[in-house]
Amino acid sequence: MTLTRRKFITASAASLASASVLGADMSIQNGKLIHNVYFWLKNPESNKDQQALITGLRTLQQIPSVKTLHIGLPANTEKRNVVDNSFSVSETMYFDDVKGQNEYQAHPIHKAFVEKYASLWEKVVVHDSILI
Repeated sequence: MTLTRRKFITASAASLASASVLGADMSIQNGKLIHNVYFWLKNPESNKDQQALITGLRTLQQIPSVKTLHIGLPANTEKRNVVDNSFSVSETMYFDDVKGQNEYQAHPIHKAFVEKYASLWEKVVVHDSILI
């Protein structure tokens, strides 16, 4: 009886985990815009500058068209020719569509962010894509 019960609990847990993952993926629908931005700081060794940029990035979540905001640091993954983790800070945003991303670009909070924090970075690279 215990073995059967254990198998049932294990199978149930696996099913719930699968449903959670599928549910998360299903909430992102075709046509949504993903805005990936990579920042290279002028002073990459400065924890103060890094934290200031992260603080500034967090303000962008207040913009209504920003549906999701993820802020990241380079991962210490395997060194391979195709991996570029030379950036200092990254952000990934999700928008419902291109219109939402355009609204974000023109929003006063975004403009204030650029004005206040642009002096911290020497390079920015943006990759925008549409989910299919």
